Amino acid sequence: MTQSTEQPADRPVPTSADVARLAGVSRATVSYVLNNTSAVRISDPTRRKVREAAERLGYVPHAAARSLRAGHTRMVLLPTAHIPVGPLYSHFFNELQWALRRLDYTVVQYGSVGLDGDGAARAWAELRPVAVVSLGEIVLTPHGVEVLKRSGAKAVITVGPGQVEGAHALVMDQSGIGGRAVAHLIARGCRRIGVVMPEEPGLGMFSGPRLAGARAAAEAGAHADADAGAGVRIVPLPLAYAEDSAAALAARWRTLGLDAVFAFSDEYAMLLMRALQDEGISVPAETAVIGSDDLLLGRLLRPRLSTVRIDMVTGRWLADLVDRAVRDPGGDPERYDLMDSRVVHRESS
Repeated sequence: MTQSTEQPADRPVPTSADVARLAGVSRATVSYVLNNTSAVRISDPTRRKVREAAERLGYVPHAAARSLRAGHTRMVLLPTAHIPVGPLYSHFFNELQWALRRLDYTVVQYGSVGLDGDGAARAWAELRPVAVVSLGEIVLTPHGVEVLKRSGAKAVITVGPGQVEGAHALVMDQSGIGGRAVAHLIARGCRRIGVVMPEEPGLGMFSGPRLAGARAAAEAGAHADADAGAGVRIVPLPLAYAEDSAAALAARWRTLGLDAVFAFSDEYAMLLMRALQDEGISVPAETAVIGSDDLLLGRLLRPRLSTVRIDMVTGRWLADLVDRAVRDPGGDPERYDLMDSRVVHRESS
């Protein structure tokens, strides 16, 4: 038996008129209901009929058409992060997206691999977003911010180490994390301190400032402690997030002469601490260890992991900032601190 090669005819795309006929209401009512318009009072039974009709027909509003009518989109563009940001930041970004959706924004993640600051801004502007939240991996310039605003973006918000002219800024003080970790180790009597520098791509924007903060704390500690002799020594330690890399570092640990390590994050700290223990190096008797992020798993280790706890603003707070900036695009750009940090001392140091 020969099978037919004919394809079935394309099914017609449902329209708002089809929804209106099935629900027994006007097209305007369909628009009010499906666009969540609050200025017009519509009864709950009517709203249910419209939504049930739309679901039955498989109808969804046309975003481009709605944008043309409104004069702008409801799209908030989030450039995707191509770095292993860890559980703390993942939770923050997920909360941000949920909160923006509850405010009736459409969140679009944009892959920006291979784009620089101005090139990325031009690419993002093509989508005509109402707001852009740049997460720091791509550094915007004042010109890029202006390109976005001329294309219709009412709010541009950067998340990173500094502020860009024309944009609201959430500033991350990464140096403070390294500084607090090393100050804690110095206070515990440590003088030869390793600082883990992850080899994974993209983490330099975090690890570089943390190393600078560690060195600043070491200089301050050396000046404050005349008995420290040659002062506090900071040794950068390249480390990949892999067991063999941690094992190789642990195997030569005693030749490094270190008595403590700030391991960048709790994840790297747990990886390295396990490797040190496998080499018979006692923590903290021979080497004190501290991480950052205050992950639950760090509290379950033995010894329990000391850490730098990072207190960040919530994703919901940032979503509210986006909404305020969109509603008041003429306001002066403001600077906010994204996070603060403090040491949580446990058994590993």
